[in-house]
Amino acid sequence: MLSCLKEEMPPQELTRRLATVITHVDEIMQQEVRPLMAVEIIEQLHRQFAILSGGRGEDGAPIITFPEFSGFKHIPDEDFLNVMTYLTSIPSVEAASIGFVVVIDRRRDKWSSVKASLTRIAVAFPGNLQLIFILRPSRFIQRTFTDIGIKYYRNEFKTKVPIIMVNSVSDLHGYIDKSQLTRELGGTLEYRHGQWVNHRTAIENFALTLKTTAQMLQTFGSCLATAELPRSMLSTEDLLMSHTRQRDKLQDELKLLGKQGTTLLSCIQEPATKYPNSKLNLNQLENVTTMERLLVQLDETEKAFSQFWSEHHLKLNQCLQLQHFEHDFCKAKLALDNLLEEQAEFTGIGDSVMHVEQLLKEHKKLEEKSQEPLEKAQLLALVGDQLIQSHHYAADAIRPRCVELRHLCDDFINGNKKKWDILGKSLEFHRQLDKVSQWCEAGIYLLASQAVDKCQSREGVDIALNDIATFLGTVKEYPLLSPKEFYNEFELLLTLDAKAKAQKVLQRLDDVQEIFHKRQVSLMKLAAKQTRPVQPVAPHPESSPKWVSSKTSQPSTSVPLARPLRTSEEPYTETELNSRGKEDDETKFEVKNEEIFESHHERGNPELEQQARLGDLSPRRYSSQYFK
Repeated sequence: MLSCLKEEMPPQELTRRLATVITHVDEIMQQEVRPLMAVEIIEQLHRQFAILSGGRGEDGAPIITFPEFSGFKHIPDEDFLNVMTYLTSIPSVEAASIGFVVVIDRRRDKWSSVKASLTRIAVAFPGNLQLIFILRPSRFIQRTFTDIGIKYYRNEFKTKVPIIMVNSVSDLHGYIDKSQLTRELGGTLEYRHGQWVNHRTAIENFALTLKTTAQMLQTFGSCLATAELPRSMLSTEDLLMSHTRQRDKLQDELKLLGKQGTTLLSCIQEPATKYPNSKLNLNQLENVTTMERLLVQLDETEKAFSQFWSEHHLKLNQCLQLQHFEHDFCKAKLALDNLLEEQAEFTGIGDSVMHVEQLLKEHKKLEEKSQEPLEKAQLLALVGDQLIQSHHYAADAIRPRCVELRHLCDDFINGNKKKWDILGKSLEFHRQLDKVSQWCEAGIYLLASQAVDKCQSREGVDIALNDIATFLGTVKEYPLLSPKEFYNEFELLLTLDAKAKAQKVLQRLDDVQEIFHKRQVSLMKLAAKQTRPVQPVAPHPESSPKWVSSKTSQPSTSVPLARPLRTSEEPYTETELNSRGKEDDETKFEVKNEEIFESHHERGNPELEQQARLGDLSPRRYSSQYFK
């Protein structure tokens, strides 16, 4: 079983990218200088004893306003410090480095309140303080106290921060442009404290959620990357579904966070989009910039996680594909091995035409049975090729499997083709032997049907010779090979049994041809004797006609030359008549002997066959030498 590999993309890469996102979020929210969040001091902020309206001084210094607040002196020091710390951390580092301008509105208050404000600012203001404007109390007595008090305390503040006392907002406008002051200070700057608190809270919640999500994705990515991939298909499918569900949940959270960020950005930009003539103050512009930068980090978070998940999901799918491939490979290989084993057991080549035809039918069934396993194996090899082309991580392990499948298929197909060829040859082999046997049977039947008494006349002899010549001419209708050609043609099939059968059939062919040869010689002798005239001559032993045995004669259709013809008036001598009678008897005996040979050849009596061949000197066929 091929093992599934672990994640190629190291989890450190995802962790690094998400850690960069977290760092950037902290930088955007200035976490190093802002230890507090609006939600942590929401009650103190809503009391509105100090505000960051977004106005700027002439040199771009942020303005912090202390509106009229009757209970200012009762504010706990901790609450005052927290609010100051938070407000001074909101402007950019560049703006904060210029220094803050503080405007204290105490027109309806007393000198004691002014003094308390100055004291707290001097002690607990966390930022770089540039300038302080004080709107004197409007009542005469309190104004007098204030003037006296400021003279007394001015030296204390002189070395630290300049303090400018103004009697009215119009005097204040001489120092700060009206567009940078709220309506409460006679300016035109639009500021809604509740809205500002909501925006700040929403922005910080968005940033915190983004950080939390990035950290959660880090943990999730590390968990996925370090998890052992299962080896079974069912376990892999379960793991894939589980990881996909977790990923979908996180993806939904990212999408929801993206919608929230987009909505918040739209709310911050609403005054400018809803009223074309309206412009966003610097505070609002900074909020817009902050949200846009946070949304960029959210996009980076989504990209990093999407890339990681894409590779992780691909690996899980490839692992599952590999397991399916391996499972199908084992099944395909088992099926092919069984087919090859069954093919190997199919060793018979048949011992007769009927047997070979039966083997061909069985072989065809095996071939039909193999079609589906072969198609599945070849298709699986193509699937493996596709996995390799798709850069599967286990391509080096899949490639040998494909080669093995194709090799097994080729082995079976080539084995089948070879088997078809062998059985086809075997069928032709037995058909040729059957044709030889049929020809021999027909020849023996023909010779057996030629009665000796019908060959006593020249006409009978001619008919018998013509029948034999006609039958021998039928050999052209049978594609009978010579023994050597027969051996060369069917050499691969010549098992011991096949060799014995071929030897027997071809030996029979030799015997039948020999019988035909003897019959022709005997019949030609009869024909010669029936046409030779008898001349009376003095009997001389050496002049009596010699009988040429068929055992020394060669197959020929020519008739032996007769002696010089006698006239019909010349009588035969006694010696000649005696010689003639002996020759006729000898010829009849020879024919009779041949008939006996034929009769017993069919019965398979080798002793009589041997007796019939004694003295035969005609050329013999040496077919049996090719089968020894």
